[in-house]
Amino acid sequence: MTATHPAHAHPTRQAWAGGLMTFGAVMLMIAGLLDVFRGIMAIASDDIFVNTRNYVFEFDLTGWGWIHLILGAVGVLVSFGLFQAMTWARVAGVGIAALIIIANFLSLPYYPVWSVVMIAMSGFIIWALCVVRQDDETFDPFERPGHDI
Repeated sequence: MTATHPAHAHPTRQAWAGGLMTFGAVMLMIAGLLDVFRGIMAIASDDIFVNTRNYVFEFDLTGWGWIHLILGAVGVLVSFGLFQAMTWARVAGVGIAALIIIANFLSLPYYPVWSVVMIAMSGFIIWALCVVRQDDETFDPFERPGHDI
């Protein structure tokens, strides 16, 4: 005898998808909040950061502060959309994480260790948001497997 299986996603894959989406949302929220704090720190007090000479991408530290503040605030807002499993939030989350990587790369000489940490966090965010796939139209990554209503 042959058994027919519904075309729904495997419960384990669905659980992984929900877990990765949640991971990406939480990490984006943390990265966004840390970027907001870094931006406030740069705007309020420039003397915390290292002053480097002859840097190609030299900006005023207050300008870097505003860049980080805006990217962080947008990252936090996008993370709320990720908690709702919105597709637009996944796309925007990857974009914001990529911009955070670029901003931290460009500000590497001013705050080197923290920039490397933020680059790594943003890399994990991009990974988590890109590996989640929708198998069908009824896909809900936050649905608990085996609990049909």
